[in-house]
Amino acid sequence: MGDELMDGLWGSGLGISLAVEEVGRKVSQCSASGEEVLAGFHEIQLADWQSPAGQAYRDSLSLQAVAVRRALDRIREASAAVAAHARAALTSECSPDGRF
Repeated sequence: MGDELMDGLWGSGLGISLAVEEVGRKVSQCSASGEEVLAGFHEIQLADWQSPAGQAYRDSLSLQAVAVRRALDRIREASAAVAAHARAALTSECSPDGRF
């Protein structure tokens, strides 16, 4: 009752691996979006606002950029973990429903 395309030489591990790789692609897309946000922060920080409010805004933005950078570091770590899990799933004998 397995998926004929996913069964065979690699067993059900191939199907699981492909599903996990799709999650990895989504995590990578999230990382790319975060990088775009950081680039936008950088552009705003370069603006030449002389007012105290402008300086306060840039200072606030700088703190937010640090938080986004840390989050992106964690996303990259998660991406590496997902990739490792996809490789492990390829050789596993686990079924898609989590049973052995």
